[in-house]
Amino acid sequence: MKQIRIGVIGYGYWGPNLVRNFNDDSRADVAYVCDPQAAMLEKHRTRYKSVKFTSDLDELLLDKELDAVAIATPVDTHYSLAKAALEAGKHVLIEKPLCRTSSQGQELVNIAAERKLVLMVDHTFIYHGPIRLIKKLILQADLGEILFFNSVRVNLGNFQRDVNVLWDLGAHDLAIMDYLIGKRPREVFAIGSAHTDSQLADIAYLTMKFERDLIAHVNASWLSPVKVRQIVIGGTRRMIVFDDNSQVEKVKIYDKGIENMNLNLPTTASQIYSSRIQYRHGDMVAPVYDVTEALRVAVRHFLDCVTTGETPITDGAAGVRVVRMLEQADVSLASGKVTSYAAGNDDV
Repeated sequence: MKQIRIGVIGYGYWGPNLVRNFNDDSRADVAYVCDPQAAMLEKHRTRYKSVKFTSDLDELLLDKELDAVAIATPVDTHYSLAKAALEAGKHVLIEKPLCRTSSQGQELVNIAAERKLVLMVDHTFIYHGPIRLIKKLILQADLGEILFFNSVRVNLGNFQRDVNVLWDLGAHDLAIMDYLIGKRPREVFAIGSAHTDSQLADIAYLTMKFERDLIAHVNASWLSPVKVRQIVIGGTRRMIVFDDNSQVEKVKIYDKGIENMNLNLPTTASQIYSSRIQYRHGDMVAPVYDVTEALRVAVRHFLDCVTTGETPITDGAAGVRVVRMLEQADVSLASGKVTSYAAGNDDV
């Protein structure tokens, strides 16, 4: 079987992880690493002797034997780089978020579809074993009807210069929420504060309301003294706590909840008793999940899609949905008002 020749664009924080995982997969041949900082590339030439390190982007895009590129650069460069790669006939794996605007993202989706190319967003947490397990449990209706999604993703730093904390940290949880719940919010409300000269919010709280009273809340911060990575999902049957900082038992399923949701005003003694909320306290189970590195699973999935033509789980449309939620959050942050989720082609 012919190897899939890959070029990795951007070799800062995430690029080396992509190179490592592609290099470890026998179906891939990492042909190029491209970054404008030539001096930085010199430090790594000896590690991957078969890889060509270059600062010339055109060298990658003009190589007709190159099948795909993986883009790990600042978000403001995503649109132009991905568009150039798609127009050059390359499959694209791109770091989150897909791009700056949903209209840019939709254009990329259209180009990929027209040219029958794979466009996949590296929403890495979707390929994380615990998240895949939770998705399976939701599909099996183990939780019942989902009532709420609550996430906390806070730590001290890493302050970004180009995006606020929701675009940086919150994008992970929005992608997870989109994947697990599979519904679009009807209303979006965000508040936040900026404590540096950049005026980019470094603390933000995002609340979204869905149909049937489903509510989601995302707390993202670069100004926390402790690192927290936790998601709580409540259902009518069971509830799940995902704690990514836990060394063991990252997923805990609680057989807890309420039995009586009828709060109509009672008129008799028996109605008063029967109308009381009954609490259910059952067992806690910590199931086993796949511990394979999430990025390794994502890279495998990308290579599978390039080989078979399968649509990625985190395809361009999924990336557009996340960007659209972030756009609405920005509007709300600026106005202090609730905004409506604007549906697009990805919601048809």
